[in-house]
Amino acid sequence: MGLFSALMGNAGAVSQDELKRNYGLLLIDNEEIEFGFKLIRDTFIFTNKRLIIIDVQGLTGSKTEFLSVAYKSISRFSVETAGTFDLDAELKIWVSSETVPSIRKKFNKSVNIFEVQKALAHHVLR
Repeated sequence: MGLFSALMGNAGAVSQDELKRNYGLLLIDNEEIEFGFKLIRDTFIFTNKRLIIIDVQGLTGSKTEFLSVAYKSISRFSVETAGTFDLDAELKIWVSSETVPSIRKKFNKSVNIFEVQKALAHHVLR
């Protein structure tokens, strides 16, 4: 089942140590990684200052986009829980005044989507 979830593009939690080791160069002074998730090749990181989405592109994965989203630019977000026959939960994030979510990520059942929502709420609703 784990391989199936990974192939479907679902996310799984990644340790802070691994995130710091791989992406520490992206951080500014006084910025700390709180937690992150891995989707097959992409990574989704919450810091105390912003959301960082690492999007590995192409067949070889040699091209990578590093998207930073300031929490203050997030206008709204939603979570959709996994159902009985549904294998994943989904997070949607709208940036500024967009009418459709610019960020959509799926998480497998091993990730508590309510903790993700709580972290976003903590940063966005300040």
